[in-house]
Amino acid sequence: MTAALSDTPNAMSRRRALSSLAVLSALGASWFTAPKAKAAPVQTRSSAEHAALIETLIGQMTIDEKAGQLNLLADPFRFRPYNVNPLDAFGDPARTTDLIRRGLCGALFNGVGAEAGRRIQRIAVEETRLKIPMLFAADIIHGMTTVFPVPLAEASAFDEDLAYRTARVAALEGAVSGIHQAYAPMVDVARDQRWGRVVEGAGEDVLLNQRLAAARVRGFQGERGLADRDALLATPKHFVAYSAAQGGMEYNTTDMSEATLRGVFLPPFWSAIDAGALSVMSAFNDLNGVPTSGNRRMLTDVLRGEWDFKGFVVSDYTSERELIAHGFAEDGRDAARIALLAGVDMSMVSGLYLEHIPGLVASGGVPMARVDEAVRRVLTTKAALGLFDDPYRGMDPERERLVRGAADHYALAREAGAKSIVLLKNEGRVLPLRREGQKIALIGPFASDVDNVFGPWTIWGDEGHRVSLEAGFRAAMRRPEDLIVAQGCEVEAAISGGISAAVVAAAQSDVVVLALGESARFSGEAQSRVEITLPPAQQALAQAVAEIGKPMVVLLRNGRALELSGAVKDAAAIVVTWFLGSEMGNSVAEVVFGAHSPSGRLPVSFPHRSGQQPFSYDHKTTGRPANPALASEEYTARYRETTNTALYPFGHGLTYGEVRYSAAVLSSDTLAWDGEIEASVAIQNAGTVPVVETVQLYIHDRVASLTQPGQRLRDYRKVEIAAGATTTVTFRLRRPLLEFIGAEGRMTVEPGAFDLWLAPSAQVGTPTRFNLVR
Repeated sequence: MTAALSDTPNAMSRRRALSSLAVLSALGASWFTAPKAKAAPVQTRSSAEHAALIETLIGQMTIDEKAGQLNLLADPFRFRPYNVNPLDAFGDPARTTDLIRRGLCGALFNGVGAEAGRRIQRIAVEETRLKIPMLFAADIIHGMTTVFPVPLAEASAFDEDLAYRTARVAALEGAVSGIHQAYAPMVDVARDQRWGRVVEGAGEDVLLNQRLAAARVRGFQGERGLADRDALLATPKHFVAYSAAQGGMEYNTTDMSEATLRGVFLPPFWSAIDAGALSVMSAFNDLNGVPTSGNRRMLTDVLRGEWDFKGFVVSDYTSERELIAHGFAEDGRDAARIALLAGVDMSMVSGLYLEHIPGLVASGGVPMARVDEAVRRVLTTKAALGLFDDPYRGMDPERERLVRGAADHYALAREAGAKSIVLLKNEGRVLPLRREGQKIALIGPFASDVDNVFGPWTIWGDEGHRVSLEAGFRAAMRRPEDLIVAQGCEVEAAISGGISAAVVAAAQSDVVVLALGESARFSGEAQSRVEITLPPAQQALAQAVAEIGKPMVVLLRNGRALELSGAVKDAAAIVVTWFLGSEMGNSVAEVVFGAHSPSGRLPVSFPHRSGQQPFSYDHKTTGRPANPALASEEYTARYRETTNTALYPFGHGLTYGEVRYSAAVLSSDTLAWDGEIEASVAIQNAGTVPVVETVQLYIHDRVASLTQPGQRLRDYRKVEIAAGATTTVTFRLRRPLLEFIGAEGRMTVEPGAFDLWLAPSAQVGTPTRFNLVR
C-alpha cells in the first residue's frame, strides 16, 4: 500500500488514503500479507486453448459463481481521493473480500494502485475455488495522474493523432496502476448545451465523434493487442441516445425517429467497435419508451445481430435497478431478468444479478444458456486481456512510480491544451500579448485558481501539479512584475471590495485579461443548466472593468458552449480555453503570448441565446428557411429575439494569421455513380506568422426522399501554411460520401444535385453545385 500512497497529491489526500489503510488493516493479516514473489511467466495460451479453458470453467461453476462473474462492485480497498458517486460510500472491504473469496465478485472499479491490486488479485487466483482472475476498471476519462484537456476541449483540435496519443498515455498510467479497463470514451453526440455531459464527448457533429471515438479506442487499447501490459480495454458509452435527453436534463427521456437514431447517435458507437472495443456501457435513459439498459432491440438485435459485437455490455451505475423507477420492471428480480435478457452482461454496483440470477434460472425466468453466454463474454474478454496467463499483468509498484506523471506526459498535456484553445474573436489584433513592455491586468475568479483547471471527471490527478493562469502568465513574461492580478468575484458570488480592486487593477494596466466562465462543478454528470450563461456576479465584474476603456481579452473556462452577452460578448478578444488539465496555465500562456498560433475549432455551436437549445449547425432548413438577407424574416423559421443561426458556429476558430479562402473548384460538375471527382480550394495566409488551418468539407443534398440537413460535415483536413504562402487543399468525392439514412433505416444515396462548401466553418462560404448521376 505504501507504493500506492507515494502518488497521492497532497497532505489531505494522504490522510484520506491512510484512513483507508486503517480499514484494510482491520481485515487482518490474511488479506494484507504481501503476495509471493512473482512466478516465471506462464506460457501464453492460444485463442483455442483459452476457449477450451473457458468452457471448462463454465462447466465447473455453480450458478452462484456464474452470477458472481457478472457482479461488478466499487473497489473499497485501493486509493481514491473522494467518493466518486454519492451513493458509493466506498463499500465494505470485509464483505467484498468475502465475496471475492467465494467467487461471487468478478470485477471491481475505481480503485488504483499496483501493489494493492496485486493483493486483491492474489485472493482471486490463489484463494478461490476456480482461480478466475479479477477485472479492474476505472473512470479514466481524460487522463489519470496527468490530466489532459476534457474531451470536448480536445475535440477542438480536430486531431485524431492527438486524441490517440493522450488516450495512450492515460492507458499507460492506468495500466501501471493495476487497471485493465477504462470506462471511456464517451461517444454520445451532444446537441443540447444545457446537458452537463457535453463536456465528456466530441460535440455536436457525427463525423468528428466517429473519428475521435475510433482514435481514442485505439489509444486506450494500443497497437500490440489487449494482452499487452500497457493496454486498457476501452468502453464506449453510453449506449444509446443518452445525450438526446429532453430539455437537456440529465437522465431524462429520449424520443426520436429511426433515421435520427441511426444517422446521428449510432455511428460513433459503430466506429468505436470497429476500432476494436470489446466492452460497451449501457445508458440510463429510456429510448422511445424502452429503457436502454433493458432494450433488447438495441443491446442484442443491433449491437450483436447487426454489428456482430463480440464483447460484453456493462450497465452504468445501477442502471438496471433503475428499470423499476422507469416503470419498466416490477422489482429488483424483474429488473435483473429484463436487463439480462436484453443483453446487459455485467451489473454495476446494484448487486441485482448476484441476488436474483440463481432464483431466476431455477424458476425458468432466465435460461441457463443466457447466463452462460454472459459469463463466456466476460471470461473471453479477461482472456483477451491476458489475465488467465498473467493475472498480475502491469502490477509493478516500481514502474508505477516511474510512469505516472512522467515529464513527457506533462509535455503532451501542455501540447494538447494549446491545440485545444479556440480564438473566437480578435478585434484590433489585441492578441497576442507582448511578453514585455505591456502592463497586464489578469482579473476574475479563475485568474489564480487551480481548483478548476482539471475540469470534471478527474479522480486521481496530481493536485500538486496544477498550473494556474497566473503561474503560466508569469512564467511566459519577461517581466512578471508587469502582471497585476485581482480576483474580482467568486464564480457565482460577489466579494467585498472585489469589483473596486479589479477596476483599480484595470486602470493601472495597458490591457485587461478577464478569466471568466464555469467552475468544474457546472459541467459533467448531473450538471444540467437551464441557462447556459455566465453567472451574474461575473457579468457585473466584466461590465465594471469594461467601463475603464482598456482593450479587453476574455478567457472563457467552460465545459459547453455558452451564451455570451454584454461586456463579455463585446470584448475585443474572446478565447475559449475550456478545462485544459494539469498544464492549463502554461497552455493558455503559449497561445495568449503568441508562442503557439491558435488552431482550435469549435466542436459545438455557440448560440445567440440559451433558448435556441437544442441547436446544431446541421439543422434542417424547413419549408420557410430563415434568410438574413430578407427585409423581414417574420414568417420564417426563427425566434422573435434572434435568428436561427449561431453566434459562433461549429468549426469556427481564428488564427494569428490572415487566412483567405478562394472559391472551391470542382474537377467536374458531374459525379458518376461509381466514379470520383476532386474538390479543391486555394488558401492564402496573408499574415506574418505561420498557421494551422482546418479546412472543412460540407455537403447538402438538395432533393432527397427524406429531408436532409442544410449542411453536413463530410471531411476535414488540417494544413500548415507559412506566412505569406498559399496552399491548395484537395478532397476526393465519391458516392459513399453522399449517403444518408433512408426511410427503412439503411444507408442510401439518390441521384441529383448537391451543394458543396470548402470553408473554415459552418454557416460561411459560397457553395458550389454538382450532380450525382447513375
